[in-house]
Amino acid sequence: MQLTAELSLYPLTECYIEVVQTFINDLERRTGLVIRKNAMSTQISGPSHAVMEAVRQALQTSYESAGKQVLVAKFIPGDFQLDAT
Repeated sequence: MQLTAELSLYPLTECYIEVVQTFINDLERRTGLVIRKNAMSTQISGPSHAVMEAVRQALQTSYESAGKQVLVAKFIPGDFQLDAT
């Protein structure tokens, strides 16, 4: 099954831009996924197991390196383009 995840990361630190960019860079290193970015969120599309595992791994890495943060996630079945462009 194809899955799209819309993610918004909110690090609880003053250096939040670097933490968010590192999280996105980690997601972009994954193969077999389509990554779309906009000003408010990042969308990841691909096979459901690959999307879920990419989110899990990127979030774990981010927690370990940057500490407390909040991830808001929406999961939509299919390859759903959420860009406003």
